[in-house]
Amino acid sequence: MNIMKMMKQASDMQHRIETMQAELAGKEIEFTSGGGKVSVTARGDLSISKIRLDPQVVDPGDVELLEDLVLSAVDGALKAARELSAREMEKITAGLPLPPGMKLPFG
Repeated sequence: MNIMKMMKQASDMQHRIETMQAELAGKEIEFTSGGGKVSVTARGDLSISKIRLDPQVVDPGDVELLEDLVLSAVDGALKAARELSAREMEKITAGLPLPPGMKLPFG
């Protein structure tokens, strides 16, 4: 394979990755716990954009339960955002021969 062609393909892929990352930052994934009492919304760039608590779950006598529900919802939202990101990355890197275990972007 010609080195110039490989460099062009790498440059094109980098541009597609940057575009995908910008698009992912605008996508939101919601995850709930406690039967919908706690809701966390994450963006595709793995940032948290919103946390909603049903007033019924806010019990000063049981802060530990609320903490567990929030943690569960945050963990679920971030997991869903990572999965979304991985699916989008697979679309870009489809057919690219990468060594086993290597993931993009590299940095």
